[in-house]
Order: sequence, then structure tokens, then C-alpha cells
Amino acid sequence: MRTRTFRRALAILAVLAVATVSGAQLPDPQSPQAPVSSKAIVIKGRAPVNEQLLSVKLPKPQQAVLPNGLRLIVLEDRRVPRITVDLRIPGAGGYYDPVDLPGLATVTADMMREGTTSRSSSQISEQLETIAASVNVGASPSAAEASVFGSSLTEHADKLFEIFADVLLNPSFPDQELERYKQRTRATLIQQRSNPGFLGNERFASTIYGSHPAARVSIAPDTLGKVTRDMLADVHRRRFVPDHALLAVSGDISLSEARKLIGAHLNGWKKAGTPVPAVVDPPPLGPTRVSFVARANSVQTNLIVGTQMIQRTDPDYDVLQVMNSVLGGGASGRLFIILREEKGYTYGAYSGLAAGRWRGAWQASTSVRTEVTQDALRDLLAEIGRMRNEPVPDKEFNEKKRAMVGSFALSLENPQQMIGYYVEGWRNRLPADYWDKYPERIAAVTQAQVQAAAKKYLDPSRLQIVAVGEPSKIADILKRLGPVEMYDADGKRVPSD
Repeated sequence: MRTRTFRRALAILAVLAVATVSGAQLPDPQSPQAPVSSKAIVIKGRAPVNEQLLSVKLPKPQQAVLPNGLRLIVLEDRRVPRITVDLRIPGAGGYYDPVDLPGLATVTADMMREGTTSRSSSQISEQLETIAASVNVGASPSAAEASVFGSSLTEHADKLFEIFADVLLNPSFPDQELERYKQRTRATLIQQRSNPGFLGNERFASTIYGSHPAARVSIAPDTLGKVTRDMLADVHRRRFVPDHALLAVSGDISLSEARKLIGAHLNGWKKAGTPVPAVVDPPPLGPTRVSFVARANSVQTNLIVGTQMIQRTDPDYDVLQVMNSVLGGGASGRLFIILREEKGYTYGAYSGLAAGRWRGAWQASTSVRTEVTQDALRDLLAEIGRMRNEPVPDKEFNEKKRAMVGSFALSLENPQQMIGYYVEGWRNRLPADYWDKYPERIAAVTQAQVQAAAKKYLDPSRLQIVAVGEPSKIADILKRLGPVEMYDADGKRVPSD
């Protein structure tokens, strides 16, 4: 249980992320007037600022390794009569799909919820609805693991585990439900190709990761045509094993209570003797490429600029997180301030760092009016260059770091978020005290480190540029940056002039 001292530390830190902004006006898309400059924004800074470094020791979950290899962690929190159950199964994600069947793991996971040997799809839904509970299964096309998530009131924990175990252990993959799933998913796949954001992310992932499984962003239409009930049953039998899995339980429950429920409902989940699933890095990224997805009649241009980055355990991770926060971290990031507030090109511009067990990526993205494509891309690239060429000013730098630590402190009030940190630590093999030392590590990051990291990782000769939009209006703009690879909305390469 949390101590009063811990709560007091959270309360102090909460104020560090607070900033009151006044004088800002959103650009009216119907107005010809020039956008309001960000210079008019006044940061009042009235919240008291405590410069003292936050020192925390996070509540540690109780842990046990069960005879079948399943690792159980339980974070007890009795404040709310509710529990969550989060199961992670390495080797069951789309990362391990055959090359000719990308998305097979996703179909398998989705279909596990559509009927078991003792319950139909509708019966599962009705029984969960009756107790205001949920059970969901997921496996993204590029993930190394699948997940099974459940949640209910404490008084219904036994029923939750009963349904959870049934979905996990006894999916029947009924042919009728599979056909319905295929029809729904085909419609979704067609619809997503009308979304410029999806087209841009698909092209960016392919550019960054090449033939690596991390490039997979969706179920392939061919997979839907080929998949059968027997295929799904085989994937489930081989991949959904407990040997290296993690079951994270949080909320109004103890370790002994969780073990009792597991013994009652998951006793039949036997060890399979499978090796630890391996992953590899994607191939190194080559020089800058400009990729253009032609989408006729678009009134906006979707822009993504990014590059390959690091693994989660890389020593530069914290430094890059601070760099990213300055450049594109939310509504106070430089990209948002410049591209939206000052120039009025867009309603939002952000950046993000993805890092896991294989080398990930950093990307900045925005969607702008077609007529300002050239100016927006120029300013976006200029802000990346600024990170490389100039140290971040003291005030901006310190505010960003305080906001990061303050946000972390606030998140500790959420038991589900708390145990999520431990799941992340398990997934990426982080040190046991990793989150205890998070405030200390962020506080220790220097401007010189951030600038050095920007120079190292945001190398302009390796930045990849992806644009989605109207070919007649932006193709020539992109050609000024170098040779352009053109694609249609189906992701197929097309000749460019």
C-alpha cells in the first residue's frame, strides 16, 4: 500500500506539469486573415515550482513463477473494488507470421473472442455485459507478443477468470464466425486505404523497416483469402503457451487470491517446452529517400519525416525522450507551436519515439493544407536542424524535464498504469529499479547531451520523408528534395516522371 509520504510526493510533483496559457487563438480555417503568432502566447507560470528532485520508491508487485512457466505479478490496491488482468504471450504476435501470411496472428487473436467449445460469441458478450466486465484478445501484425486483457468488479473476479480462461484455452474458431469476420475485415481494409494517415504510416514503416516484420501495419488481404479454421487452431496450439508468458494482475486482489483463481481456472494450461522467441534488428537504414503516395483530389498533405533509432535498452533512450519532448511533445512542443500556433498550417504537429527489443524509429508528422505543403515541410525540417545546431535554452529545457517527471508522478495514482510500467520492464528486460530512478535520470539529462543526440540520430542524410497528397500539386515540390519514389493508394510502386 502507498504511504502518506509517497502521496505527498505525488502532490508536490503534480504542480510541476501545470502551465496556464492565455492569449492563444486557434486559426479559423475559413478566415483569410494571417494566423496569430505564438509570440502573443503568455505563459503565466503561476503554479508554484519545486526545484527539489523527486525521490520515489514505487510499490513493488508480489511475484511468483508457476510450474507451467507462467510469471505472475500482482499489484494490490484496495482503494477501488475492481481488478484488471493483463496476459502477455511472447511468440504469439504478428512478428512471427509467415512472410506470405502477414496478419495471421491478428486474425487468430481476433477470432478467439468469437466462440469457444462451451460458449458462442453472443454468449460470451452477454455474460460479460451482465457483470459489467470485459475480455479482449489482441495481436498486432508487427508485435512480438499477443495479449489477453480482462477487467471486472472484485465481486465478479471468479466469473471473469472463468470466461478469461475459456477464451484463452478453448477457442473453437467456428467457420460461420470466421466468414463474418472476413467480410467485416475486408470492408475495413478497403476503408483504411481511403485514410491518408494510414497510407502515410504504411509507407513510412516500409521505408524504415524494409522486409523486417516491424514493417507490417495491417492484415494483408491475401491472408484473409487463405486463412482457414485449421490454420487458426494450429497457431493457437503452437503459440499460445505459458512457458515464457507474464500475467499481470492489479487492483483489489492479493497474490494468494490471484493464485487461487489461476488454480481454479487455468490449471489446464500446460507447459509446452518451447524456446524463448527470438527477435532481430531490421537492416540498417540507407540514405534519405523521398516517398510520395499519390492520392487524387486530396485537399491536405500528410507529411512524415523520420529515421531509424535505437533499442529500448540503449543508454541514449532517456536523452532522446527529452529531445523528442522539446521538439514534438504535445501542444507545447516546438513543432506544434511553430506549425500550428505561429504559422497556422495545421491543427497539430507532433513527434514520437518508438523503441523496443529491436531498433525502432523516431518520426515527426503533421497534416497541412495542400497549398502550404512546401512551407510546412521547410519549417519542419528547419526545426529538426535547429535541434542539431543549437542548445535548448535553459528555461525551455528545464520546463520540459519538469513536465516529463510531473506527468510520470501523476500516472502513479493509476494502478493499471503502475503495473503497466512493470509489464514494460519485463518486456524490455529493464533493471528492477528502472522506474524508481526515472526522475533522477531525466533530471540528469543535459542540453549538451540532447544536442549531441540530435546530431547523431537526426542526421539529415538519413532522414526519410513521406508525403501523401494530390500529385498535381505537390509532386514537383518533393522532387526538389531529390529523386521521388511514387506509390498509389494500394501501396504499389508507380513510375514517376
